[in-house]
Amino acid sequence: MPGTRDAAMPFMGDAHVDDHGNFRLIKGGAGNFSAMFNVQRLLGDRLADVVDAMAPGGSGDPFAGLSNHGRGELANLYRLGYPRGDEWVIGQPSGTIWLWCSMADRLLAEDADYFDAFWTRPGYVGHDDPAQVVGDLIEQTATISRVLTPRDFLEGTEHFGPAFERMRPISMMLSAAAGLDLPIAVEIPGISGYKQGMGIRFLTGAAARRQLSCMYHADDIVLLESGGEASNLRATGVVAGDQVRLDNRAYLAYCYYYLHHVMDFEEWAFLSLDGVPIYPQHDLPTMSPFMGVPYSGQYEGKLMWIHHTHDASLWPPQGIAYRNAVERAQGIAGRDENFRLRWTENAEHVPAALVPSQPGRSSSTWLIDYRPVIEQCLADLTAWVEDGVAPQGSSFSYADGSITLPDTAAERGGIQPVLSVTANGSIRAEVKVGEPVRLEVTAEVPPGAGTFVAVAWDLDGSGAYAHAHDDIDGSETRLVRSMTHHFDEPGTYFATAIVHSHREGDVNATARRIPNLAAARVVVH
Repeated sequence: MPGTRDAAMPFMGDAHVDDHGNFRLIKGGAGNFSAMFNVQRLLGDRLADVVDAMAPGGSGDPFAGLSNHGRGELANLYRLGYPRGDEWVIGQPSGTIWLWCSMADRLLAEDADYFDAFWTRPGYVGHDDPAQVVGDLIEQTATISRVLTPRDFLEGTEHFGPAFERMRPISMMLSAAAGLDLPIAVEIPGISGYKQGMGIRFLTGAAARRQLSCMYHADDIVLLESGGEASNLRATGVVAGDQVRLDNRAYLAYCYYYLHHVMDFEEWAFLSLDGVPIYPQHDLPTMSPFMGVPYSGQYEGKLMWIHHTHDASLWPPQGIAYRNAVERAQGIAGRDENFRLRWTENAEHVPAALVPSQPGRSSSTWLIDYRPVIEQCLADLTAWVEDGVAPQGSSFSYADGSITLPDTAAERGGIQPVLSVTANGSIRAEVKVGEPVRLEVTAEVPPGAGTFVAVAWDLDGSGAYAHAHDDIDGSETRLVRSMTHHFDEPGTYFATAIVHSHREGDVNATARRIPNLAAARVVVH
């Protein structure tokens, strides 16, 4: 009803844009995720080298040591907007693979011609360069040896190794919706090939003819997902000894899906020349109803859009699509009057604690908990609507799929502190065991965004931030703090400073404490 909605604040949104009043299902097939899945498949353990190159004090060259094909696919992933600095998440279990598992059957039905063409026609990798995929191919019949529930993952005492341990967070999330006793995984010994995304059809037993996909795996343990009723049932009725048919031809074809389903977004333009796609194209299928309908940019009231620089589920370029829609629908004047875009630096799709940590480096030493940012933005949105206090947006630039924020708080705007960290005056220091290292953090708060209320250091990768500066009194908008530390064991450390600001400078506040962090690399010989 007109006049009943004064304001809105989407965060982590995905802006598929169309004309006002169009309520059809959006199209796309989640093709950008197919590029991510392909990099995960092609690079495998070499992803660790990419992560190291893009971490603070790294070489900055993520392509070193990769094959030509791997280089090209990684470059395409970056151009499509995958966030630089969050490469670790490419190889970790996350909700993105759920999209493939939940819509695989529908894609195979709606887009059958593509999945056939990939293997049989010129212009597709499966036909033209099969060496890139046939080594990962799975087409076999196998036997279930065990069925597992979330309770087995969360309460079981048997040790299954690090890969199994990484499945516990997913099991916890699934148990919240389905309970502890729904069979969600099976053990299938003897699988040869690339397991993620493979189709799993039960051939015998009570679940015969049920089709699911591998959402994640740990050795022989396969976590199951699908769409519709199969998702509700998972491995219900399955017992040890049941036979399954395993086939990943569709998933391997999906790894190149983005090349043949070019979207009408700026970040996809590199896949066309003079407006004509480089590769054979197929019609875009509809997405799941869960993904909603298109946006138009036409609305009444005020809207503040919050997007994260390290979101591996809704990539940064998706954060500017709605701004462009508002410009198209309301003009630049309408955009300036009714719309703000704010970036949250170093934030993922979920709070840092829910992202798997790297070996020896907690996720909270490169990602923040964005929830205090949402709290403050809601307060600012309320002040905008009720009191006419226009909030400050964020400045940024965009090129090659990447969002770049200005180096200074005054230029960047928004509400989040801006900081940098050095070790012995540089982003990287190399020292001997026991040699003192001077660590320094320089930070500033954007104009009108408050003052600093806390500064602390994590030096061992634990995420504990045990070294706090106790002289922060809520009076400073710019600060420099330093400390000296020596490392007693050889290794690579990321000396990380986290700062918090607060609009009223309340050092005891429990809400709206706006975080940001930065790190320097210390290599100890």
